[in-house]
Amino acid sequence: MKKILIVDDQVEIRDLVEITLRVSDYNIFKASNGEEAIEIAEKENPDLIIMDIMMPGKLDGMEAARILKNSDKTKESIIIFLTAKGHKIDIKEGKDVGAAGYFVKPFSPLELINKVEESLRT
Repeated sequence: MKKILIVDDQVEIRDLVEITLRVSDYNIFKASNGEEAIEIAEKENPDLIIMDIMMPGKLDGMEAARILKNSDKTKESIIIFLTAKGHKIDIKEGKDVGAAGYFVKPFSPLELINKVEESLRT
């Protein structure tokens, strides 16, 4: 069973993404900030991480993604950003840190499902 980590400071978004992904059989973990995301990712080694960028705490999503992509334990995890930051420079930075996808809120649940399934097939 594939493991997915959902990282967002808003519980409603975490729950919405979880409900969206329940159409398939995934083992889902949730975190509310970058620090918690790294802790869970190092323990659970998720296949895919869906992460917000703007979160409270010491690490935003971009910095958490950099750390995850530079860690031997988590560098193979696929990262998809799901964020309100939709400027071209934000999208470029997301790709530069190794994100496989970038969705701007509000997002299409169907498009997210398709990207998740496509990413996990590769």
